Amino acid sequence: MNSDYRRVQAQSARAEAEAEAQRHERDDPHLRSGNAISTYHVHAADGDIGHVQGLLIDERTWSIRYMIVNTSNWWIGHEVLIAPEWIADVNWATSRVTVDLTRQAVKDSPQYDSATLLDRAGETDIYEHYHRDGYWPRETPHESARTAL
Repeated sequence: MNSDYRRVQAQSARAEAEAEAQRHERDDPHLRSGNAISTYHVHAADGDIGHVQGLLIDERTWSIRYMIVNTSNWWIGHEVLIAPEWIADVNWATSRVTVDLTRQAVKDSPQYDSATLLDRAGETDIYEHYHRDGYWPRETPHESARTAL
């Protein structure tokens, strides 16, 4: 009787594993949870700058608009926003994000304050600081709310 129970239990475990594998067979292996990348180290073109503190998401389109980067390991008490299009590389194995910016540009960038609503003027300041074109000319004009993860 004990061997029958173990056999049934093993068959059940195999069936569950097969069902789980089928549910995930079309998953994108590059898709990661926003929570999974918070704490990833952020590296600029010329050195480390901090870690990912969170993400700002456009609630209308579900687009990731910014990484919130905490620079406290390098520049005390400073959080900045970095747009995903400025990411040069993500290394999943080493939990590292490399951005196409210099440390000095990040150090001089506008500080992010989570208590203040980020509006288009604030976004414009960020993009102008980095001498980059904003994403909004490529989209339908709107002022959508953003939320932090």
